[in-house]
Amino acid sequence: MSNAEAKASPDHTGAGSGSASAHNPEAARLRALLEPVVQANRLYLEDVAINIAGSHRVVHVVVDLPQEETGGVSLDVIADISKELSDVLDSDPQADTRPYDLEVSSPGVGRPLTEPRHWHRARGRMAKVNVVQGENITGRIQSVDDGGVTLVPEVAVKKGMKPRQGEPVKLPFDRIRNGKVEIEFSHLPEDGLEPEHNGPSEEA
Repeated sequence: MSNAEAKASPDHTGAGSGSASAHNPEAARLRALLEPVVQANRLYLEDVAINIAGSHRVVHVVVDLPQEETGGVSLDVIADISKELSDVLDSDPQADTRPYDLEVSSPGVGRPLTEPRHWHRARGRMAKVNVVQGENITGRIQSVDDGGVTLVPEVAVKKGMKPRQGEPVKLPFDRIRNGKVEIEFSHLPEDGLEPEHNGPSEEA
């Protein structure tokens, strides 16, 4: 009988901003346990974190689409993977005896862009880029390759006028400190990449 209460929340803002499993042996063990299930569902395991409060614990799993895909992880996919991960945790022979809640979410647009795969997933979006030894740039992510990111910068014009697009700029990864997607409410990219959905939470 499962003691997991899987809470599905697509595009959890701020999730995935750092790998908790890299600093916690038990989280790292659970990551290794859960990763094959996530990969079998054609998803990427972004992170696993464990929060303990007395005799209770919360296992938070962050999943994302592969970097070559666009869009966000749907609520139905989150619900399905939550059930599978719950079954794996229930049959874990090394499991902590304390009851747990399983929370599964996907990264939101507020996630800092700190890894190449984050930039791939943000293709077509407007981003503010903090540059090492240079002027920061705000522009649309046009393309991403092994060497870096190409952005089409937005150039400020007179107050009240729509910014104009500048010439594409290629930034090598070693010149990028980090980046952050800018929330847009009125723009739909010309290439058809729609903004990710920030939907309501749902219990699976």
